[in-house]
Amino acid sequence: MPTVLDDSLLDDPGRLAEADSSGLLRAAAMAGAQVRATAELAAELELSDRLDRGRPRALVLIDRPGVSRTLTRLLAALLTPSCPVPVVVAEVVPSWIGALDVVFAHTDDPGDRELAASLERAARYGASVVLSAPAEGPVAAAVAGKGLLLAPRIPVPPELAFPRGLAAGLLTANALGLLVSDVQALADQLDLEAEKDYLARESFANPAKALALRVADRVPLLWGLDPVAVAVGEHAAHAFAAHAATVCDVEDYRQALARPALRRAAQSGGRERDIFADPDDPSGDIPTRVLLLSVRTGPATDAARYQAEDLLPGADVIAPAEEIEADEIVRAAVLALRFELAAVYLGLAAGSIGGAGRFAPATA
Repeated sequence: MPTVLDDSLLDDPGRLAEADSSGLLRAAAMAGAQVRATAELAAELELSDRLDRGRPRALVLIDRPGVSRTLTRLLAALLTPSCPVPVVVAEVVPSWIGALDVVFAHTDDPGDRELAASLERAARYGASVVLSAPAEGPVAAAVAGKGLLLAPRIPVPPELAFPRGLAAGLLTANALGLLVSDVQALADQLDLEAEKDYLARESFANPAKALALRVADRVPLLWGLDPVAVAVGEHAAHAFAAHAATVCDVEDYRQALARPALRRAAQSGGRERDIFADPDDPSGDIPTRVLLLSVRTGPATDAARYQAEDLLPGADVIAPAEEIEADEIVRAAVLALRFELAAVYLGLAAGSIGGAGRFAPATA
């Protein structure tokens, strides 16, 4: 069901800060700090030198519950177009793993024994293992002395650890020569996005608050115009579910339009809701909000956008390339952070985030 919220809360910094008893807005705004801390640790561990073994046979991205699932999908989407080696996304290490392969995994569950056993087997067969995870527990123990552990240095809730995991994956791909990404520039842009979305900025000048208001009374349809945008949409859906109890539809827009009933709902979902309609009437239309996400640039993406806007004239287009000059890696991460903050704002205004003690903000 659509989320009904107290929108006056979003433009009242005092009430917002009071409602955010778990410090989620502050934690989300530390995305740039997460990236920098991960890069510093990677440098201390000499990640690049230790992975300098020539081109691997395959890069295996381990897909576990939580933000691990969305960040591995994003890494795969970023790598796939030009990666010179196969990129495999799997829930556990494949049976064919060997000494010529590299395994990357992110988890915030230190007790994930299935992952621990999988990584231990990968290390036993000689694969290079890079793990982004807490320093204690069976998962970390599985790679002790046999792999590289990038433990968190910035304490945030697991659902906000996406920037740390993404940075660890990008640094791994960089070290292998499979991708070129400037993680310092990424951290800087994430800081700038956090400033734009600061709780004291009013909704009309705050992209995350504006986004929260756009989807508040609708079912969000997050349709990507390119594979990277679809991956960001999957993370956005995870964030909305985690913080605002909001269910989203995520799909490549071509596939989305191939579903006639939902397509019709999307094309008619932009009209205003009837305030006198019975909310329990199953025959009533479900209000939707189509968000067309675009991360990549180029003729193919431009053509897809033109077609999508023609078929869905009421859709909102979110294209970071129109706002910042950066590569698609940075654009994807900035958009992911904006959705995270929008989800937190929506959750605070709707009352789906509550209770103290879930997260203790770091002290200076």
